[in-house]
Amino acid sequence: MVGREVKTGADYDVVLVGGGIMSATLGTLLRRAQPDWSILVLERLDGPGLESSSAWNNAGTGHAGLCEFNYTPLRGDGSIDVGGAVAVNEQFQLSRQLWARLAEEGALGDPADFIRSVPHFGFAHGATGVEHLRLRHAALRAHPLFEGLEFTRDREVMARWLPLMFGDRRGGEQVAVCRTRGGTDVDYGVLTRRMFAALARDGTEMRTGHEVRSLRRDGPGWCLRVRDLEGGRDEDVRASFVFLGAGGGTLPLLQSAGVAETEGYGGFPISGRFLRTARADLIARHHAKVYSHAEPGAPSLSVPHLDTRVVDGRTYLMFGPFAAFSPRFLKRGRLTDLPRSVTRHNLGTLLGAARGDLGLLRYLVGQLAQSRRGRLRALRRFVPDARAADWELVTAGQRVQVVKRVAGRGSIAGFGTEVVTPAQGGLAALLGASPGASASVAIMLDVLERSFPDRLPGWRPALRALVPTYGTPLAGQPELLTETTRRSALALGLTDESAPQEAEHG
Repeated sequence: MVGREVKTGADYDVVLVGGGIMSATLGTLLRRAQPDWSILVLERLDGPGLESSSAWNNAGTGHAGLCEFNYTPLRGDGSIDVGGAVAVNEQFQLSRQLWARLAEEGALGDPADFIRSVPHFGFAHGATGVEHLRLRHAALRAHPLFEGLEFTRDREVMARWLPLMFGDRRGGEQVAVCRTRGGTDVDYGVLTRRMFAALARDGTEMRTGHEVRSLRRDGPGWCLRVRDLEGGRDEDVRASFVFLGAGGGTLPLLQSAGVAETEGYGGFPISGRFLRTARADLIARHHAKVYSHAEPGAPSLSVPHLDTRVVDGRTYLMFGPFAAFSPRFLKRGRLTDLPRSVTRHNLGTLLGAARGDLGLLRYLVGQLAQSRRGRLRALRRFVPDARAADWELVTAGQRVQVVKRVAGRGSIAGFGTEVVTPAQGGLAALLGASPGASASVAIMLDVLERSFPDRLPGWRPALRALVPTYGTPLAGQPELLTETTRRSALALGLTDESAPQEAEHG
């Protein structure tokens, strides 16, 4: 191995723990910014993109704030806070740019294998929900990032847009829909594997079937204790810089390293389940990702959605999520993950969260007790004539909600991801969940900014060659936004988002 510019006795300049979309993205950025560094990827499963990045373990949505109520909460005065929607849209634009650039280079194969155009819809029911959606549309429609947003309460229009949902729906309850035709469905598992294959061609080493058991400081760098799961052997691997992108496996490694910044952190695992169908007649009547709002008193992570999904070239519809519980921190983790994560440092935080987040706990208990009939009732809110025989229940990924002290008490964090960069340096870790995959480029650029502030000025030209608008918000640059969106759509084979829209209906 050659060219280890910052190597100080370490085996590698960089070790990426976890073979998901985050490590693939960070590896891609580092390989271009510093091509002479040696990079090792360690993945405990048999291949990359099989845990949280797998198509069946996440929603597959290109989250851009186009339809999700969570990103546009109502303020106390009745107005809409659009900050979250704008921020996540900006983040997704960066991801699209990176994928488009790699596609232009021929590094990702046929983009249709991992990304496709699928309209995004917000679906409101009840007077409160409809008013929220109307205000959301009014607040976003003039924003450059949300151009073409259409709102309607006309049932004939809804039936034309979403025939499975509204073609046979009876009148009565107030309903409304907001459409954006520029949404996407993404298979992050395929994308991850394509990115790692490109990295391998550029000299990045990957070891699958290797589990990082512990992490400790080793002089100016870090030492990882690694188990070869097939051979049953342990070895030490040293690195100048380590990134922990192991999903639910990240917190235990931070605990083993004694990272002070996360000393009081805990984790609360939640499994996701969905109803899935492959019936061609149902799929033919629904080409969309439709997000509604949480029921009164339910947590934001419970937001129901009915999605078109394309996995391995086959189209499905999926509805959920329905929460379940497992003490595992990874889908293929250990039953002892949760109890082993409890320490004297985080016990008080965990107990405080249990007392303070009773709504989430009640929701989880209710979900665990939910019958097949109850799940069918939830589905019929979207598909009124749904039949149980047409849908199967499948288990999706395992999410670990971060538990930490907020305003002096334990709290279970909701949406979002958290980048941890300890003061001792040479280490970065990612905690949290949605909308991680969609925002992967923005999050990994943040990792670079925090971890390598002295090198970043020299890296910017290479990073901007991959992500042209890095450092330039598109919200205030409508012409640049139009050109950037056009170019990425062309490279990724997406529908032209500047196509004329249907007239708005009130």
